[in-house]
Amino acid sequence: MYMYIYRRVIVSDYRMLVKEYRICMPLTVEEYKIGQLYMIAKHSHEQSQKGEGVEVVENRPHEDPEHGKGQYTEKRIHLSSKLPSWIRSMVPKIFYVTEKAWNYYPFTITEYSCSFLPRFHVHILTKYENNNGSTENCLNCSEESLKGRTIDHIDISLDECSAHHYKVEEDVKIFKSVKTGRGPLEEGWREDSKPIMCSYKLVEVKFDMMYLLQSKIEEFVHRVRDEY
Repeated sequence: MYMYIYRRVIVSDYRMLVKEYRICMPLTVEEYKIGQLYMIAKHSHEQSQKGEGVEVVENRPHEDPEHGKGQYTEKRIHLSSKLPSWIRSMVPKIFYVTEKAWNYYPFTITEYSCSFLPRFHVHILTKYENNNGSTENCLNCSEESLKGRTIDHIDISLDECSAHHYKVEEDVKIFKSVKTGRGPLEEGWREDSKPIMCSYKLVEVKFDMMYLLQSKIEEFVHRVRDEY
């Protein structure tokens, strides 16, 4: 799953890369909630091998004065072997990424930080709506952000998938649901599919270090489009 908006903001001595992604799916928001829980569990199981994977540190109810009742989770994601070689050459053999998430479905806040890079942070705001990505300012961006933004509509049917992630049984250009009759998805499906929902994501990458290294890591993070 995916989505994004692009702008650069000058903040003290670093530049922060911000994008908004819009990912449509032939589901309702309530159906997606069920599927999301299943896929998170499946992904955690698949990635937890050879001493790596997902470690749950905390999982508890949380209430916010603005968003109401929700769930807070903190996880450590051990993934040294999955990094590109140019990053592995600079990091300790054992390290982890911390994920903190506040889930007030259909709105969530997610933050990522790294055990050996204290100045590296990824902040993601997500909201799910029953439409085809047509809400102009779903995540309530500031006027400053709106002036500089571009919107990346991710097409789960036509956008290319890397070979090591591709599974023929999950190819939505081929799959047809026996239960619902939905699919396969063809060009233009986002205009005429019912039901349809959109996952809106505002992603900010902040890395306050040497400019050249900062730029390379920020852009690498935004190229990784797989949704947990």
